[in-house]
Amino acid sequence: MNDQPFPDTEIPDDATDQDMKVQEPRLWCDDGWTARVIKNQDDDGWAVEMIMDGEDEPALVGPWTMGRDKKNPKPLDASAFYTLVKTASEVLRRHEQQLHAVLHKSLKVRTAAARLTIKLDIVPDDDNPSATLSAFDEGGEQLARVDVPTSYKLTPESAADWIASDFKKPGR
Repeated sequence: MNDQPFPDTEIPDDATDQDMKVQEPRLWCDDGWTARVIKNQDDDGWAVEMIMDGEDEPALVGPWTMGRDKKNPKPLDASAFYTLVKTASEVLRRHEQQLHAVLHKSLKVRTAAARLTIKLDIVPDDDNPSATLSAFDEGGEQLARVDVPTSYKLTPESAADWIASDFKKPGR
């Protein structure tokens, strides 16, 4: 006999359908998100995971409040669900911003003649990753573009060296 006030809930096979709404104590599916209260693997408590529809991994996993009986989890409700959606969306947005910053670097270099913008753009492909180093004048016109290894480090010094070499492909 199950002594829990509600049984563990499985996500229906069609829960990723945008029209699917599930509002159960341990499972909510709505607005492209699924919130599931799960047993915390690290202790006796509970956790909640937020999974965006179509994704395999949760965008957010965090502690979940115990219910009044101090044994079972507090049921999900609309307010908690939408707070979790907002938090998980913010986590994804920050992750995307961080990834963009890693893959697209830019810096300004002042030379005797002009102020240039040097950009390093990396394309992370499992089979054929690539990187491009490019220089632009103040008007945004591209002055040079070369392929570089994805391990190339764009620094003020490496940019100045590239400009000084008249934009020849760096030998790194």
